[in-house]
Amino acid sequence: MATARNTRLTRTAQPKSGSLSHSIERSEQHFNRVVDHLVNKAYLTDKQIEYARRVQSKLEQSRPLLQVIKELKYITDDQIGKALREHPVSIRIGELLVELGYITASDLNVALAIQAEEKSTRKLGEILIECQFIQEQALVEGLSLQLGVPFVQPEWGTIDRKLFARVPLKWYDMHHLLPIRAKGGAITVAFADPLDQEELQAARQVFGDRLVTAIACKSAIQEAVLKAQRAEMKKQVSALDEQFIVKLVDDIILAAVQRDASDVHLEPLKAHLRVRFRQDGVLMHFEDYPPETAPAVASRIKVLCEVDITEKRRHQGGRFFFDHPDGQLDIRASFYVTVHGEKVVLRLLNRHGQLRKIGDLGLSGRIQKRFVEEALDLPSGVLLFTGPTGSGKTTTVYSCLHHIANPQMSIVTAEEPVEYVIDGISQCSINPKIGLTYEETLRHILRQDPDVIVIGEIRDNFSAEVAVQAALTGHKVLTTFHTEDSVGGLIRLLNMSIEAFMISSTVVSVMSQRLLRKVCPFCATPHKPTAQELQRLGYSFNDITGAQLQKGQGCSNCQHSGYRGRVGIYELLILDQLVRDAILEHRPSKELRQISTDSAGLITLLEDGINKAAEGVTTIDELLRSLPRLQSPRPMAELRRLI
Repeated sequence: MATARNTRLTRTAQPKSGSLSHSIERSEQHFNRVVDHLVNKAYLTDKQIEYARRVQSKLEQSRPLLQVIKELKYITDDQIGKALREHPVSIRIGELLVELGYITASDLNVALAIQAEEKSTRKLGEILIECQFIQEQALVEGLSLQLGVPFVQPEWGTIDRKLFARVPLKWYDMHHLLPIRAKGGAITVAFADPLDQEELQAARQVFGDRLVTAIACKSAIQEAVLKAQRAEMKKQVSALDEQFIVKLVDDIILAAVQRDASDVHLEPLKAHLRVRFRQDGVLMHFEDYPPETAPAVASRIKVLCEVDITEKRRHQGGRFFFDHPDGQLDIRASFYVTVHGEKVVLRLLNRHGQLRKIGDLGLSGRIQKRFVEEALDLPSGVLLFTGPTGSGKTTTVYSCLHHIANPQMSIVTAEEPVEYVIDGISQCSINPKIGLTYEETLRHILRQDPDVIVIGEIRDNFSAEVAVQAALTGHKVLTTFHTEDSVGGLIRLLNMSIEAFMISSTVVSVMSQRLLRKVCPFCATPHKPTAQELQRLGYSFNDITGAQLQKGQGCSNCQHSGYRGRVGIYELLILDQLVRDAILEHRPSKELRQISTDSAGLITLLEDGINKAAEGVTTIDELLRSLPRLQSPRPMAELRRLI
């Protein structure tokens, strides 16, 4: 019965390579080498083997003969290990694992087939673990028997600390071994691979030639070393004083300023405190610190924000000002409770301390001219600026205020928070903690006799109604909105129960925008797009004739990313009569977008991005990563004419 089962398993997992057939096509007797060895060394009798075979033949589910013998209590694992260590037997690890019952013959066949197909140097054990045929510990126990070396389970609490301290901690990161104990002048060393000659030589150089070789799970060795590293870090952190933590926080913020980062992420993980900076819209790794520094760093920032330092179970938020050599920095802090502690995110505001002019935003010539003349210079109406968080909406709004501000005009804002302080403008920073909410502020804002109203963000029906009502009464309203594109801003207003006739009669323009990384000028080289890139854009090679595409190769000036700085990508919708009629008729977004393109001169985000990529400012990769593709772009020649 067992023979038939093994034959069936062999047939279901034949490898493609015929060279391995001698290793795979095995009858049951080939998996009884250890049993024969135990009989030869008088650990078992022929009578016991005969009875075990009879029991095996009657089992509904076939089991290896050695496993049956152990279940009959004719021999124990310790006796098997002793026999193999005292009298080694030449046997392949796969066959040994099958005979011990750790894997099946079918598992072995599949693993050997994978090894043959890969034509790699990967060990059979790695494949067995990856395929989840066996646990790492069971594999190592099998190797222990095969090699005749003892199996140990290293624990940091039982390791000889004096032996461990002979080399720096970094040495253990390079070598998968661990000293366990010294006895009688010999030192027991646990190896993940006792056959690795380089590891053996490294151990002899440190611990001498009198080694007792043992084997342990690689993961157990790594965990023990990790605990040692944590213990060392804990000692270092315990010696830290308040002055050190203050300096650490200051150094992190100064480094973020030097790298022109917009956000700082301080993330407590299991093994360390990870610090990352958002540079040019992408998170970049900065540094790792001992995990024990995380609570102290979070507490220091809480002190700066003047929030409750004892509260560690709830999310909190705050802000503070940071003085540095180039000026003062306004920083918003968010404390988020995670399983490993409080994650802190700092947003760095007013980094440059100066407003940008509209001409410096990156608007293409004709789009900028239309925006200023047909929207910004109008005496009233709602100007919407849409896009996700971090797309530059606030910068654009402040540039507009800088353009229109004059002594004869009253400008009042409601923001959370005020990011740029402008002389001559009445700016209100929302503070819900004291009851100064958006709703409360917007109720009073019209009583201030403003000419221009800035609402930091349309968040709900109330703020949307205030914006529309203010525009109906002759005010100019600038506000931001979180939507994917310009048409989406109009659709969302409709979905917020704002009457279509009010939207149609008050909204002057909707500008959607994104920030894309610019090609590093120091390592830029010409780039020929692939067919796949063009296909994803909806273009052919003929559609990009004349384009000067570039791509950064990576250099020290751009931290080897290929990008340096960011450029704005814009989609401007100036509402004409056809678009207003489409809103009144509640046309779907697809039709509204098509009408805007055909009659209102809408250039989509993707089309403006393609134009800037064609000029070598950004890359196709950035377009595909950041811009929505809601309709097919027009050929590049037509875009150049329109833009």
